[in-house]
Amino acid sequence: MRARRLRAGLQGWGGVSAMALVCALAVLSALLLPHAGRAGGGGGADTDGAGVAEGTRISAEPDCVDPEKQTLSPSDEDGSAIEAIKNRQGEKRKLIVGVDQNSYGWGYRNPNRGPSGDLEGFDIDLVHRIAEDILGDPDEVQFKAIPTDQRIRAIQDGRVDMVVRTMTINCDRISDVAFSAPYFKTGQQVLAPKSSGIKGYDGSLAGMRICTAESSTAYSTLTDGLRTGDLPTSADISTTVPNQLDCLVRLQLGEVDAVVTDGALAASQAAQDPMVQLKGDAFTTEYYGVAMKRDADDLVRRVNHVLEDYREDTSNGWQASYDRWLSETLGENSAESEPPAPRYERES
Repeated sequence: MRARRLRAGLQGWGGVSAMALVCALAVLSALLLPHAGRAGGGGGADTDGAGVAEGTRISAEPDCVDPEKQTLSPSDEDGSAIEAIKNRQGEKRKLIVGVDQNSYGWGYRNPNRGPSGDLEGFDIDLVHRIAEDILGDPDEVQFKAIPTDQRIRAIQDGRVDMVVRTMTINCDRISDVAFSAPYFKTGQQVLAPKSSGIKGYDGSLAGMRICTAESSTAYSTLTDGLRTGDLPTSADISTTVPNQLDCLVRLQLGEVDAVVTDGALAASQAAQDPMVQLKGDAFTTEYYGVAMKRDADDLVRRVNHVLEDYREDTSNGWQASYDRWLSETLGENSAESEPPAPRYERES
């Protein structure tokens, strides 16, 4: 029902041209996002509109295996990182979190709620849970909209305490930031018009223009695919955008033939536009994690503590959030999206 209402609202925007306008406005406001708590919640506003650029890349650790296991064991004890958050004064005493505001079901400002509509989605629910554990109030959050290509630098520069933004854990990134244990399982998938002859991640992509987000695992996967021959050499992967939703607009405008992104995000985009669909099965296995500074050990441990409780909470935890935000796009059976049992193999 929620998805049907949203589709109706989107169609009321005026089609492709309006979607392009919305996306353009999202880019302009990407680094100035007011706090949006849950319905009825309070909170402060983010007034820091300073831009940030993607962090300097560091080569992946040569012995990196199973990066989703390279995290610290859970703890509910405070350390220097958490104390710094708690010691903020007045309206600044909030958890500062980088999120998306354009991904339906994940981090999304619902246009049907008006211009100041609350942020909602699976990632947003998790942020509220973390804030409640650290600060005692789920609405003590300052949300910052962070483009896909700026997530790492935002953490490294200390502009946010963490990023909760459908961010895949991988070997390159764990050299730059620390991750929590996985909180969601997904994989790369192809999104294309229903009328397209594209069948999936296969030879049908020959000669096709493919859009990905800058600094995304999708782009890395396609680059590797060209090198290994898994992707036809005639495929054009030169179109990259700062925010993943921009790819959907490029697809709607006919500027590209396909989009490659996480299947969880692609399913949400298909719900936004009935003219596109997922093509073929997921061709990778990936896990989302909460990203933090490399040296924020106590914060990483606390988030892992929260995630353990969140997974076990049958009334208002992981499953309840999945049912609320993702079941209509990914299916009622959440088994394929459930994160693996956590392994805490990082020692320091």
